[in-house]
Amino acid sequence: MTDDLLARHRAVLPSWMPLYYAEPIELVSGSGRRVTDAQGRSYLDFFGGVLTNMIGYDIPEIREAVERQLATGIAHTSTLYLIRQQVELAEKIAQRSGIPDARVFFTNSGTEANEAALLVATNFRRSHQILAVRNSYHGRSYAAMGVTGNRTWSASALNPLQVAWLHSADRVRGLLSRLSAGEQVDAAVDDLREVLATQTSGDVAALIAEPIQGVGGFVHPPDGLFAGWKKVLDEHGILFIADEVQTGWGRTGEHFWGYQAHGVTPDLLTFAKGVGNGFALAGVVGRAEVLEAVPGISFSTFGGNPISTAAGNAVLDYLIAHDLQANAARVGAILADGLRSAVGGLDCVAEVRGKGLMLGVEFVRPGTSEPDPALTNQVFEACRAGGLLAGKGGLYGNVLRMGPPLTLTEDEAREGLAILVDAIRSSAGVAA
Repeated sequence: MTDDLLARHRAVLPSWMPLYYAEPIELVSGSGRRVTDAQGRSYLDFFGGVLTNMIGYDIPEIREAVERQLATGIAHTSTLYLIRQQVELAEKIAQRSGIPDARVFFTNSGTEANEAALLVATNFRRSHQILAVRNSYHGRSYAAMGVTGNRTWSASALNPLQVAWLHSADRVRGLLSRLSAGEQVDAAVDDLREVLATQTSGDVAALIAEPIQGVGGFVHPPDGLFAGWKKVLDEHGILFIADEVQTGWGRTGEHFWGYQAHGVTPDLLTFAKGVGNGFALAGVVGRAEVLEAVPGISFSTFGGNPISTAAGNAVLDYLIAHDLQANAARVGAILADGLRSAVGGLDCVAEVRGKGLMLGVEFVRPGTSEPDPALTNQVFEACRAGGLLAGKGGLYGNVLRMGPPLTLTEDEAREGLAILVDAIRSSAGVAA
C-alpha cells in the first residue's frame, strides 16, 4: 500500500529528499504520455520525470534496443574496452552538437556532466575562476553546487571555485526586469564587463549558463544575449559552457539546442535527462583541444555503459525520425497560446513563459510582483486532482513548470490545457 511505502520511505531516506503532493503517489505503470499510480488512477504526465522521459513511456523501439543488449549477457564492461553503442552514440551527438572537431565524454547525470565540463575548463585555462548566472541550477555535487545561483539548492557555502555572478534575465523582478529585450541585452553585456573588471583577476576559466533556467522556473534571456556575452568572453579567451541538460534535443521547438537561439557556438556543451529517456545517460561535448586538456587519466565507470547507450541510440534515432522538435513547437504553441489567452490576464499570473515544450506559469499576489508559493501549490494539487502531473520551481517556489514528453499529441495538449486552466482559475477564485 502507498501509505506503508510512504512510512518506509520516511524511515530510511533523508528528509531533504522531497516528495510531491500532500499525499505522495507511487507510479507503477506507464504508456505513451500517461502513467498510473498504485491506486489505479491514471494521469497525463506534463513533467516527464523532470523532463527526462522525453519520448514517453513503454516505447517499443527503446525497449527492444535495451532488450537486444541485455540478451548479449553484457550490461557492463567499463570503458577500458571498446563499446560499440557508446561510439555510435558519440558520433551522432558530436555531429549534431554544432561544435567543430568535437569529442564526447559520457557520464551518468547532468550534475556529473557539468562537473566534468568545469574540470575541463579549469584545466584548459589553468584558472579556477568561473562566471555563473543568478537563479541558475547546475547540479548537487561540490563544484556544480558552487556555480548554482539558487539558495534553496545550495546546501553549502564551501566552494572549490571562485565564482562571480551575472544578472539573470528575470522579467518579473530584478535590475533588468524593467528593460526592453534590446536594452536588457546591452545591460547584461555591460554587467559582464563590470564583473570581469571588478570581481576577477582577468584570467577567468569559463562562463556556464542555461539557455532556459530549469529549476529557476524556466526564466530565459532575450535571443542574442549569449552572442553579446560571447563577444566579451572571446576578447579574454574565456570559454563558454552551455548547460543543455534540460533545453537540449529539440525541446524548445525552435532549435535542437537552446544555445542556437543566440547565434553562438559554445566551447563545451553538457547534456543529460531526455537522451536516456529514463536510463542514466549524460555527458559533455567539447572542441578536441579543450576536452583533451585534462592532464591525468580519467573515466566514468558506468557513464556510457552498453545498456544506457543502447537506449540513447534508440532515443536519438526516434527523435529524429519522428521530427519531435517540430512537434514540440506545434503542441507547445497550443499550450502557450492557450494559457496566455485563458489565464495570462489574471492579476495573480505574472507571466506565462518558455519555449516549445518547456513552459512555466509564475504566480504572484494580485497586483504585485510578490511571489505566491501558496497559490502555486494549490494549482499544483488541483492539477493532480484533475488528472495532470506538473512540476514546481522558481527561486521562490512560485512557478508551475511543464515539460511534457516531446511525443505529446495535439489532443493531449488540449486535454492538459483544459485541466491547467481549470486548476488555475479555480485556485484563484475565478468563475469558470
